[in-house]
Amino acid sequence: MEELIEKLKEIRDDIDFKTETKMVESGLLASFDIIQIVAMISEEYDVKVPISELIPANFNSVEALYAMIQKLEDE
Repeated sequence: MEELIEKLKEIRDDIDFKTETKMVESGLLASFDIIQIVAMISEEYDVKVPISELIPANFNSVEALYAMIQKLEDE
């Protein structure tokens, strides 16, 4: 998960990914940020993020992102 946090910091270094739990709900992440995160996940983890996974719950915290990545890797 530390690797994921480092990659997220490359996209938005002003967010404390270790503690934030409402990144989408609080408006910290904009739609362009989510597009960048999805592209990074596709590149770094070699998984495709389907439209069905583009829900706020999957992007509110690093734990949720990590769980989504693990789920996609298992498919």
